[in-house]
Amino acid sequence: MDIEFSSGSVIIRQAASFKAARQNSFNTKCLHNQIEAERYIMNKKRSLDLTSGPIFRTLAALAMPIMASSFLATAYNITDMAWTGMLGSKAVAGIGVGGMFVWLSQGVVLFPRMGGQVNMAQCCGSGRLQEARDYAAASLQLTILLGVLYGGACLLFLHPLLSFFQMNDAETYEAAQIYTTITCGLIIFSFLTQTLTGLYTAQGDSRTPFKANLVGLISNMILDPLLILGVGPFPRLEAAGAAIATVSAQVIVLTVLLVEILRAAPEGNLLKTVRIFKRVSGSCYRNISRIGIPSALQSAAYCIISMILTRMVSAFGPGAIATQRVGGQIESLSWNTADGFGAALNAFVAQNFGAKKVQRIREGYRISMRALVVWGLLITAAFLLLPRSISRLFFYEPEVIETSTNYLTIIGFSEVFMSVELMTVGALSGLGKTTLCSAISILFTGARIPLALLLSLTSLGLSGIWWALTLTSVAKGIIFYFTFQIVSRRVSKNQTANMVSDRRKTQ
Repeated sequence: MDIEFSSGSVIIRQAASFKAARQNSFNTKCLHNQIEAERYIMNKKRSLDLTSGPIFRTLAALAMPIMASSFLATAYNITDMAWTGMLGSKAVAGIGVGGMFVWLSQGVVLFPRMGGQVNMAQCCGSGRLQEARDYAAASLQLTILLGVLYGGACLLFLHPLLSFFQMNDAETYEAAQIYTTITCGLIIFSFLTQTLTGLYTAQGDSRTPFKANLVGLISNMILDPLLILGVGPFPRLEAAGAAIATVSAQVIVLTVLLVEILRAAPEGNLLKTVRIFKRVSGSCYRNISRIGIPSALQSAAYCIISMILTRMVSAFGPGAIATQRVGGQIESLSWNTADGFGAALNAFVAQNFGAKKVQRIREGYRISMRALVVWGLLITAAFLLLPRSISRLFFYEPEVIETSTNYLTIIGFSEVFMSVELMTVGALSGLGKTTLCSAISILFTGARIPLALLLSLTSLGLSGIWWALTLTSVAKGIIFYFTFQIVSRRVSKNQTANMVSDRRKTQ
């Protein structure tokens, strides 16, 4: 009996000791996570805590570098078009067709970028930093895979893809073939650049991507005339030169982003401690897919619809295609800025949603909307008052200048509404409502096809297609605004109800 009692006491003491050790380990782990989260928030030098502080100042600090990056992207596109415009409207049309497939790729990469950015930002907002690293790793893995697959598919099916546009002019087709082969064949560099930009932004760091894009823009501005026109010892490569300059700039931007990660302190940049080829849980991929796939489908559908519209435009000649291409780049003054502000608002909303601060989200949306409405009005004024002067910067043929002037005048009426749409898509995506965004966007963007077909058969002709773009943009801007108001109120009510429920459980 004594021996059995003694053994039982040992077992009881061992069990108690094991329980205490396990509890101590749990407390230590919790303390470690808390210290890690506090260290991350307090010591990071480049990232912003988007869940506290004055809303306008916080949003401005995050949004200004992103908007500056958007201006850089606009300047990059306009510089490219200015130099290629010297090759004639046929070369511009061919590069424009090739650019369609680059644009389509942006929808593909939006899957890992948006899914990784939103989930990582929400984890940062709630202090779950190891989960944030796992989402970053999974996002980068998917980016590499999709970049290789997309580039291979474009090279394998190049001629069937280009034949869709029914380009009858040999010079236009050759330019499209060369440009698509180079830019899409090496698209993985663009993919990695965009995903890393999203992961930087998720942490509240938008300055580093801005610096990287600035270096890329300067590189492109130097390479464009050298390679397109053949300045000095460089050969005249024309469309191939434009493509090589574009890819080279993307490689430089990616290099800058990677160097900044290597230089950063682990507590200042979560990407420093991310292991790209680490095996992560299936839930990470599922959550990235849940957020990212609807956004990718929305972007891809938008591009495919634009391709169909481009095919309709091609019936009016190479000048009309060139106008659509260059006009879209000019219009990027507004949509690149709105898209950049939407990216900032996405990170802001996601972090505050993770921190359960819905009222802060609503106030951030109101501030953002005021800023973008003012910007949209400025772009509208420029397009309506100076359409011919703007067109003459890119075209030299009188008939193409006339077509471009008509395009800018009509499209100018939609700039405010388009800005509201893009900003709101960023906000709703930060709340995880990407499926809702996709449904609205695909439905009304798809309506452009029958509307353009109908209007182009009237006396409006080509102008009917431009009016279809404007009318649907106006409709989307209005609908997205009211959608955010409804969704944000529901989220606020749900979080209030959950807080009340939690308090009752603890009483």
